[in-house]
Amino acid sequence: MEENKILIKNEISNEEIKYLIYTIRGKQVMLDSDVAMLYHYETKKINQAVKRNIERFPERFCFQLTEEELEIMWSQIVTTSKLEDNK
Repeated sequence: MEENKILIKNEISNEEIKYLIYTIRGKQVMLDSDVAMLYHYETKKINQAVKRNIERFPERFCFQLTEEELEIMWSQIVTTSKLEDNK
């Protein structure tokens, strides 16, 4: 088994997927690591595939976060995690 492998759930509910979607630049987006997890693939390989086929991924569909966007996204994750812990 490769050391880069991550533990993945066999099934994920629509409710759980909802918490993997963030609003950035007025668009609903998912992180590359979350897409990789959903497709049972490694994040590194997802990013390599995108780079090899960049013409298939226009910026409106696939973009890199700025530092500020990354901070906002992480604050959303922390807030969501706290809400989930309180259920």
